[in-house]
Amino acid sequence: MTSVEAAILGLLLPYHRTTTGPAPSSDPRNHPEQLRQIRQFTERDEPVLFTLPGFPCKSPNPEKVLGHLPDEGERLSLTFLDGLCARIGEIYAPGARMVICSDGHIFADQIKVSDADIDAYGDELRALIRREGLRHLETFDLRQVHGDLPHAEKRRLVTEAYAPSAAALRAQTRTDEETARLYRGITRFLVEDTPAGYAGSRSALQRECRERAYEVIARSRAWGDLIADHFPRSVRLSIHPQPAGSGKFGIRLLDSVDVWATPWHSVVVRGTGPGARLMRRVEAERVGRLVWREGRPSHYVAV
Repeated sequence: MTSVEAAILGLLLPYHRTTTGPAPSSDPRNHPEQLRQIRQFTERDEPVLFTLPGFPCKSPNPEKVLGHLPDEGERLSLTFLDGLCARIGEIYAPGARMVICSDGHIFADQIKVSDADIDAYGDELRALIRREGLRHLETFDLRQVHGDLPHAEKRRLVTEAYAPSAAALRAQTRTDEETARLYRGITRFLVEDTPAGYAGSRSALQRECRERAYEVIARSRAWGDLIADHFPRSVRLSIHPQPAGSGKFGIRLLDSVDVWATPWHSVVVRGTGPGARLMRRVEAERVGRLVWREGRPSHYVAV
């Protein structure tokens, strides 16, 4: 298969984040929806537009991250995404651009992170893109929706307009393995993101997080549908693992033994070479020394 769409998709395939096994599919024909989405632009000779929900905020659990602002994990991930767009420009003259659709505000009350911290994270993300000269990247978040209304009111309006019902989501979790896998992954994250000092029992925490996981998934779908309305033509990416053939393409930002790991739930550990991997902060402290950048803790270097 030698079409320009296949060539563009071929640049993404080595980074496919999938639930179906460790080896990504190298055949673009296994991803017909992505080929169709890319073709929306190539047939008009326009820059390919990617949308990527993610980069919400840092985990509230200090055992996992270094603070509430972007650090080396975000810097490396954004640089990687900008580089992908640049490589597309080398084989397709109109090039590519990517919108980072930061979704922290849509989940804030469910993930126990303040809107103020999410604003600070988003502002620093924009500043990081400017400082690093990442010219193919743009950002979009809830602050650009529904004018000057409070964040809580915006969350309500988006959820009411787009989110599936709780009953429908519960039924799908029982019958669809991909939804069930996502539900288990989100539940695990919510449990792990609970800081030390939680007053209830472990079983009570599990029950609470299982309930919140349904709401997080519902809002994630609401955010995805809102993005689709704002960007009706785009190649839809996801930071969650996605099987070949799905409507979204799961993309791996950095190496990790955990297929669900993200820069905002982890810290970066650099080795002696150019590579970097994601780990929990408490684990990174055992194998590396802390490095500071721009006056803040940034990442670890293996020792």
